[in-house]
Amino acid sequence: MNPNPSSAPTDAMRRIRRYSRGLAAACVVLIVTLPALVLLYWALAEPAELARQVKLSAGTVMTPLEPWQRVLGGVITLLPVAFLVSALIQARRCFGLFAAGRVFVVEATNYLRRFAGRVAASVAVGMLCSTALSVVLTLGNPPGMRQVAIGVGSNEVFMLLFAGMVWLMAAVIGQGQSLAEENESFV
Repeated sequence: MNPNPSSAPTDAMRRIRRYSRGLAAACVVLIVTLPALVLLYWALAEPAELARQVKLSAGTVMTPLEPWQRVLGGVITLLPVAFLVSALIQARRCFGLFAAGRVFVVEATNYLRRFAGRVAASVAVGMLCSTALSVVLTLGNPPGMRQVAIGVGSNEVFMLLFAGMVWLMAAVIGQGQSLAEENESFV
């Protein structure tokens, strides 16, 4: 029997720590692979598939894509991915705190807020980049056949809602931390 049962982590805390280590590792994998996958996608995807990704119809790209269009498309696509990678770095730091058993600390709340803000920024930048990509993809078309597509899909709306929920949860946790600190000062 453990002489000091209150010092032993609870089963719930052990699970939180274990899951947090796994999620921190998953964040590292995504941080490394997302940019590479974006560039690989732009190097290999068919023009029709690229067009569909930016809300254009499949037959909109009328000429084979030039190498510069693929490179520019990949670079433009990396802009929202950079914000997403930055968000994942914040999430990884938060999970690192959780894995160390530091759950209700100000730093974790700050990381969650930054995560939410950067996910929202990724969505906003992604919508702008999608419009720019529609121009890049159709620049080889004859005059009068070039297009600009502006679109907001359910994925963008969901991601903004998700970011807002995480930001609000972090704010609520932060308020709880403030109340706990205030109560401790009275004791």
